[in-house]
Amino acid sequence: METLTDILKHCTLCPRNCGVDRTAGETGFCGLPARIILDCALPHLGEEPPLSGRHGSGTIFFSSCNLRCIFCQNYQISHRVQGRSVTPAALARMMLELQDEKCHNINVVTPTPHVPLIMEGLHAARAKGLVIPFVYNCSGYEAPQIIQRLAGEVDIY
Repeated sequence: METLTDILKHCTLCPRNCGVDRTAGETGFCGLPARIILDCALPHLGEEPPLSGRHGSGTIFFSSCNLRCIFCQNYQISHRVQGRSVTPAALARMMLELQDEKCHNINVVTPTPHVPLIMEGLHAARAKGLVIPFVYNCSGYEAPQIIQRLAGEVDIY
């Protein structure tokens, strides 16, 4: 069975089905290569109260988006490919640090074009003790076959 990471060789992570080989440096609609481009990770009190709670949602903002709404509240992040490149192992450490800061969950924002590497980081973080819920905070423009593959991995959509 093809892994999520294998999909990056002929990218069909979202309904745009660009088909580019992101592992060879090609970029499709999202403009992303086959690596994580992260804007920031922080305890975020500005999410919906059930997610933020008293200590914040452990929000990780990723660069770019497969939808690109003109009135996006995260326009500066979601319409550009900028930020720092991080490995799945570094992402796992960030998740664990957010848990250590008493965040109520890990909340990945605009995860769709990054999902294979986010899942790699999530698995590593869980293996090292991540127990808080995982929130998949996407634009809603998702490929059903990818969402099906996230079954059992995501706690809140």
